[in-house]
Amino acid sequence: MQRVPNILSTIRIILSPVFLVLFFQDDFWLKTVGVAVYVVAAVTDYFDGYFARKYKSESELGIFLDPLADKFLTFSGFIVLPFIASDQFPWWAIALIVIRDITITFLRIYSKRKQLPMATRFTAKAKTSIQMVFLYIGLAVGLFESVNFFLGDWVRYLLSTDILFYLMLFVTFVTVYSGLEYIYVNRAVFKRSL
Repeated sequence: MQRVPNILSTIRIILSPVFLVLFFQDDFWLKTVGVAVYVVAAVTDYFDGYFARKYKSESELGIFLDPLADKFLTFSGFIVLPFIASDQFPWWAIALIVIRDITITFLRIYSKRKQLPMATRFTAKAKTSIQMVFLYIGLAVGLFESVNFFLGDWVRYLLSTDILFYLMLFVTFVTVYSGLEYIYVNRAVFKRSL
C-alpha cells in the first residue's frame, strides 16, 4: 500500500494527455468520455493524498511526482479553454496561471528537499478549489456548446456574454495573488537557503 500514492500520481500524469486527445474530438460522446477521464484523474489526487497520510508513505519520488501530476492535470484543463472560446479564456490569462503554478511548484519541491518549513496561507488552498470549480465549468461549456438541446442553447447564450471572461479574470487574479503572497510570506526562508 505504500506505493499506492505514487501509482495514483503516475495514473494522473497518464490520464492528462488521454483527456486532451478525447476532448479535442468532434464527437460529443468521445468528449464526454474525455471529461469523465478528467474527473477520474482529479479523484486520484484526493486518494493519493489520503493514502500517503494514512500509511505515512511520503518519499522523495512522491514529493516530486505528486505536484508534477497535479500540474499536468490542471494545465491540461486550462490549455483546452482558449480553444473553446479565446475571447472568454484568453491565452495571456492561461500563461499567467501556468507561470505562477510552475514557479510555486518548483519552490515547494525545493523547500521539501531542503526540509525548509514553508508557510501556506488559506489563499493557496482557496486558489486550488476556485481553479477546479472554474475548470469544471469551462469543460462543461466546451462539452455542451455544440449540442442541439437546451443545455447547448444555455451555453451558447453564456458565451455571448462576458461572464466567463470576468470569471477567468477572477481566477487569474486569485492565482497570481496567492503566488506572490506565498513568496512574500516565505521570503525569510528563501533568503536563508540561498
